[in-house]
Amino acid sequence: MINLTTLFGLGRAKASAAVLASAMLATGCVSPVAGSNGLYTKPIGNAPVTANPTPYSEGLVCMGHYARQSNYRAPRIAVGRILDYTGKADIEGGRRVTQGASLMAISAFAKSGARLVERFDTSVSELELKYANNKLIGDDIPEDFRKITAGSIPGSDYYLVGGITELNYNIRSVGGDAFVGDLDAMDTKGSIGAKLYVINVGLDLRLVETESLEVVDVISYQKQIIGREVSLGIFDFANGNVFDVGVGGRAQEPIQLAIRSVVERAVLEMMANLYAVPSGDVCAQTAGAISTNSVTGDFVPRGAPLEEYNGPSREVASNWHSKRDTSLRGRN
Repeated sequence: MINLTTLFGLGRAKASAAVLASAMLATGCVSPVAGSNGLYTKPIGNAPVTANPTPYSEGLVCMGHYARQSNYRAPRIAVGRILDYTGKADIEGGRRVTQGASLMAISAFAKSGARLVERFDTSVSELELKYANNKLIGDDIPEDFRKITAGSIPGSDYYLVGGITELNYNIRSVGGDAFVGDLDAMDTKGSIGAKLYVINVGLDLRLVETESLEVVDVISYQKQIIGREVSLGIFDFANGNVFDVGVGGRAQEPIQLAIRSVVERAVLEMMANLYAVPSGDVCAQTAGAISTNSVTGDFVPRGAPLEEYNGPSREVASNWHSKRDTSLRGRN
């Protein structure tokens, strides 16, 4: 006699196995044993590396062009620690805002044509100085050691310090949901919803003259960040089947990119003060100028004439990408 319970259980097991196998195939080929290339699976995604500008990056580049064309002496700038003073942290995800605002400021000053001197991380230089002082570092000359030369390190004219001082959640939010359908249980029903919410970040920076420690510029800026959520759902009975379909999307302006924007706006205003720039018309005045800096933050040409410098090419997304750069495709 056939045990229907057992048969039904086997059927359900086979169906579950089929569903599981289909799910594994849908997620991509994964092997429990590494292949000849040493990988269990091939990672997805091949988006190229791109520049990371803000709406203020072009203005910083124009500032550098204006200073060079006007023969202004670019000041030497050192960037200190721009710390996170918000105290906001997730239980599992760590800090909510970037701990790298100092690095963003260094890139911003580079875009503006400032001469940068390193003060943020001098650990390697201090170790090299210690080794040189003990006559442990030798250069290209055999049986010779590196000399310590007085006055070889240029000093800064100004240094930048400050902090991220605000992260305010849910300054304002608004939303709505609607359900549409008649009283007949078999007829189609639908729902729709939308939400908007706003948060903000704030930052306070000061520019200090290195020799006198006089604070020569102070800027406090904030930027609002918007997020949105949209959902749509349909529920229906058709041909003895139940259909419950929902779609939606959620997006939020990146918090860290907002902080970079605030930093770049502050640096832009400070450099405009140092360069005595009259207005935003400097971009029109410097149109077509040869750039030694770009929105990537590079600014010092090495080993090539200025006309051959690759600063602008660093912003091209396809460069050096094995799938996008035409000069590299034939090598694969």
